[in-house]
Amino acid sequence: MIEYKYWKNIFDGALALVLIVFLMPLLIILLIIAGIDTASGGLFIQKRIGQYGKPFMIYKFRTIHGKKGTCSQTGMVLRKLKLDELPQLFNIVKGDMSFVGPRPDIEGYYDRLEGTDRLVLELKPGLTCEASIEYRNEEILLKDQDNPLQYNDEVLFPHKVRMNLLYLENRSFRNDMRIMWKTLLVILN
Repeated sequence: MIEYKYWKNIFDGALALVLIVFLMPLLIILLIIAGIDTASGGLFIQKRIGQYGKPFMIYKFRTIHGKKGTCSQTGMVLRKLKLDELPQLFNIVKGDMSFVGPRPDIEGYYDRLEGTDRLVLELKPGLTCEASIEYRNEEILLKDQDNPLQYNDEVLFPHKVRMNLLYLENRSFRNDMRIMWKTLLVILN
């Protein structure tokens, strides 16, 4: 497994660098659009919990208007197509993230896991995973709940942890490629 982790890090860094170079014009355009659309610098930076419970700063394109506090029309499109996540390619190059792994969460979730659930922290957070595919419409799902926070804490988050533990047990290059392909198909549909 150590050999797999080594090659996964090499693959992640190399692919992220190639994508950054290839997508740089798009990244600049989206940064400008997000900045104008949200009346901000266009970039959202937030502390998240990473591998081994170590905090790191995640990068995204801003989709929430600074003064209005609501998601803009452009922001909704960026979120639907997952384009707001593209700056995380820089997180991958820095070594904070991977292409496939549990989506990084805010403090108070992964860092508070106990027992065998803490094994999830052995994984680098990722751009995508089975849980992010299954719960790609999480915002809509939570809106339909009487108590969204309670539903997240008691139903969604524990299910995501189980899914991520299953990934930990079955991680492989082939599985990562399957998850990345599945993510691409979901985004394009």
